[in-house]
Amino acid sequence: MISDDKFDTCSTLHYPVRNRLLCPWWLMSKVTTRPERRFQGFSRKTFTFLRDLGRHNDKAWFEAHRAVYEQYVLRPLRDLVSEVADFMLGIDLSFEVEPAVGKTISRIHRDTRFSPDKSPFRDHMWIVFKRSGRGWARYIPGYFLELSPGSYRYGLGFYDAASDLMARFRRRIDEDPESFLQAIAWFARQKVFTLEGELYKRPIGQDKPEPIRSWYRYKSFYLASNRTIDDAILSPRFAGRLMRHFGLAAPLYHYIQRLAAQVRSEHG
Repeated sequence: MISDDKFDTCSTLHYPVRNRLLCPWWLMSKVTTRPERRFQGFSRKTFTFLRDLGRHNDKAWFEAHRAVYEQYVLRPLRDLVSEVADFMLGIDLSFEVEPAVGKTISRIHRDTRFSPDKSPFRDHMWIVFKRSGRGWARYIPGYFLELSPGSYRYGLGFYDAASDLMARFRRRIDEDPESFLQAIAWFARQKVFTLEGELYKRPIGQDKPEPIRSWYRYKSFYLASNRTIDDAILSPRFAGRLMRHFGLAAPLYHYIQRLAAQVRSEHG
């Protein structure tokens, strides 16, 4: 589907950016400009830093190792976002794709105001591609990549889907099961993602046929590819892998995004 080494698109029409004369003017404003520096893969020092930060979670240690954070954590995250930005706009032109902390990249500092855990820093980092908006954790699906000290994962879904959204999801399946089956037709043919999330304590949808039954029983769901640190995440080719796998899930993304947008519009 896509090359691991080179992939540039002109938004949803997938025109090569190197041939911008073919790119419609109304899409040009959304196409990112490839930075001179390209994603080189993460380093083992990326994950060592996250491990050590978890063990020495204080401001003095972090400031003494800030240069390591900026070079081996923040820089490759920015480079990766820049590398895949055009492709992600091809999935949804409204995605936030700016390679900046607080936009697509998580903050390393924790908000401890309302948490019993007063540790000042996270020992994991992530990037997310989603539409902007209030209540995003409950109503806006997104693609994500999360790095932890000994593992990483990436996927698609909701952080914590609202109950009215999931009720609408099940009702839509009941009304038009064929559209949902088309949106997940790819899922049974792949070995990248597993379906995860919080299940209802009392099972529901037991009378539904598979595969609908498996999806019906979740209070909130997401797809995840869970991996230990391997050669893939350390390679520049990881950007291509991420695009291929995110592209696989695009039919499901569009299905749940349309549903979520309808529910959000009803909230005003």
